[in-house]
Amino acid sequence: MPFLLTDEQREFGRSLDALLTAADTPAVLRAWAAGDHGPGRALWRRLADAGVFALAVPEAYGGVGPLPVEAAVACVELGRHAVPGPVAETLAAGALLAGAGGPVAEEWLPGIASGAAVVSLTLEGYGPYAPDADAADAVFTVTGDELRLAPGPGEPSASADPARRLFRPEPGGAPVAKGPAIRPAARAAGDWAAFATAALALGCGEELLRATVAYVKQRTQFGVPVGSFQAVKHRLADTLIGLEFARPLLYGAAVELASGRSGAGAAEAGPGPESGPATEAPETGAGAAVAAAKVTAGEAGYAAARTALQLHGAIGYTEELDLAWWLRRARPLRDAWGTPSACRARVLAG
Repeated sequence: MPFLLTDEQREFGRSLDALLTAADTPAVLRAWAAGDHGPGRALWRRLADAGVFALAVPEAYGGVGPLPVEAAVACVELGRHAVPGPVAETLAAGALLAGAGGPVAEEWLPGIASGAAVVSLTLEGYGPYAPDADAADAVFTVTGDELRLAPGPGEPSASADPARRLFRPEPGGAPVAKGPAIRPAARAAGDWAAFATAALALGCGEELLRATVAYVKQRTQFGVPVGSFQAVKHRLADTLIGLEFARPLLYGAAVELASGRSGAGAAEAGPGPESGPATEAPETGAGAAVAAAKVTAGEAGYAAARTALQLHGAIGYTEELDLAWWLRRARPLRDAWGTPSACRARVLAG
């Protein structure tokens, strides 16, 4: 049985890379962090035209999914280019609303697929904060058997990534769906959010490694490139191995999600504003696979950031260097939608 991406999937990734390379994402990031969401929304629509957000929306609602493998390919590229906005949350909302069904799915899913709707969300056990809620057209919250549309983004909270702002949604809002279908839909959404975040973290780490390799080839010390030093080579090799070990776990989780075996339980949440779901039942299905991918990719991406910062030296601290946007993103991606400790607990529970 082959476990390689198809030619079509690889071409999809290459087309997204070309689109994002031409989009000058560092400029888009700076605008987004300053509160100007116009360039980011324009890029969002172009990504939607390429089919990115339709990957998590069923065909009955105007999407082409769910297609987790293609979603992984897309999110790795979006992570490599540090695309701003609630990417993982919008994809997760596709799973949440599809599971909820009814009028709320009919109203919002076609807009998610087309790129007309940017969505953020919070789920019980994952912390009270909705990323980029101020730029979202809707912020959904789940409490028990109720799905609500938050009346506003709420107050902002400090974030290590200035282009990924956190908000505590305003309480209240009338339920837009309720019933026994909400809990399994929320579990599936949590798996999709963690899965997409793992892919974003892997892409972020890949770009940090690429930029660092290029830098140590041109930076000289004692008349030779620092990349020729054995200690530097070993550090870069360790970083590469970490990223490459994460890749098969990511695509393994994609296969589990594609099979429809959604996680039935979760591990106890860790500390912090974004952690992991509360314990409900023994972990089964895709949940443990997603958690394994999330912890491995998150740790590998963060390790790539530490390597990049050390090997760039003092220039790595400067705000003017585009690398700073990737450095600041690696740790929040590691901790969002499942901290390492919460993900390890899910793996052990599975």
